[in-house]
Amino acid sequence: MNTLTPRVACDPVETPRSWLRHLAEIAIAAVHPDTLLPDRLPEPPRVRTVVVGAGKAAAAMAAALERAWQARQPEAPLEGLVVTRHGHGLQGQGPQGQGGDCRHIEVLEASHPMPDDLSERAARRMLEAVADLGEDDLVIALISGGGSALMSLPAPGITPAEKQAINQALLRCGAPIREINAVRRHLSAIKGGRLAAVAHPARVLTWLISDVPGDEASLVASGPTLPDATTPAEALAILECHDIAVPSGVRRHLAADAPAPYPGEPAFAGDRSEILARARDALEAARIAAEAAGIEVRLLGDDLEGEARELGRAQGRLALAARDGRRAPLLLLSGGETSVTVRGDGRGGRNVEYLLGLFETLRGAEGIHALAIDTDGIDGFEDNAGALFSPEDWARARAAGLDVLDHLSRNDAYTFFAALDDLIVTGPTRTNVNDFRAILVLPRTP
Repeated sequence: MNTLTPRVACDPVETPRSWLRHLAEIAIAAVHPDTLLPDRLPEPPRVRTVVVGAGKAAAAMAAALERAWQARQPEAPLEGLVVTRHGHGLQGQGPQGQGGDCRHIEVLEASHPMPDDLSERAARRMLEAVADLGEDDLVIALISGGGSALMSLPAPGITPAEKQAINQALLRCGAPIREINAVRRHLSAIKGGRLAAVAHPARVLTWLISDVPGDEASLVASGPTLPDATTPAEALAILECHDIAVPSGVRRHLAADAPAPYPGEPAFAGDRSEILARARDALEAARIAAEAAGIEVRLLGDDLEGEARELGRAQGRLALAARDGRRAPLLLLSGGETSVTVRGDGRGGRNVEYLLGLFETLRGAEGIHALAIDTDGIDGFEDNAGALFSPEDWARARAAGLDVLDHLSRNDAYTFFAALDDLIVTGPTRTNVNDFRAILVLPRTP
């Protein structure tokens, strides 16, 4: 089992596996809140500053904000609460060595990817925290991926069980995150700008760490503080397109629901939002490090979507073509968020499924090494961030009796790579810009 821990620089040709892990560490550090927040503080308002937030990076964002706030304007009061995934709000150290404690901002934990009672409680408390604010108050919203499940309050007339069933069906059918979040916004009493609407006339400053392909701010955590350009009719069409059973109460709500706050509404004119980090920032940090090591880098895209295994197969073919006639190392980088259509009962995640599709295509091709992780440290429902493999793992898998196609058919990539001791386990990184994928192509041995 592999971990991502600080290590000295290593050689990509002599120790490719260690070098790929080191590259992933660099990418994650570049998008961690400790790196992003200290230089962005707003002027404190005349009255109250209330912090709210949700997502896998929420606790680290709150801690970084609080440290910077206390260092620069300790006389200004700061209050509020954020919610993060279970285990992601624990005390810890960021990549720069700072502690993870919050003294003025409360950190809650809830379930992800399926909401629970704590998710609903967190949402209600946030609405209460921003209610009755005035125009001289400021709300700072710390939003990152995962917030949709962690701050979940069904719209009136919809039960938590109905909302959970629809969310689970969307996840299992392989719907893209853009569609999933469109539905979530229209089944919610807090998403799609509704949290900001309650906070007005206070100004709302939203800081985001984006985990969505394309980095449309209103899609991150389903945009609780940002207006929504989609309609209830579009949400219903998405459910019907994927043949998802729509309970009568949900159908009535979507048929009668007034749209969420729409872009251009005057109440949002004084609000401001900024994306602090996104997938391309992690990839850029990796590119700079790789080029400093003398490696040619080819960026395949920071917003790739689609079936994880099929992307793996496609990038495997690309790596094989790039290796032919090559005399110098090449690094293929990509990010985004793939999906997995669940057909079996195995253990998996989109990054290990991507790698297994890649592994099947390469079949131990000489000189090609690969790594794929979710930058939040959790790939799907499991305890790993992702995995990595080298050419010799093909022979090792065959010797161990591991059948690639069998494991793919059962969505059992976790078990496959666990048997090879190729899983990468980091624990929560407390950031989230989605997937980081790196394929190192070395020239063939003469």
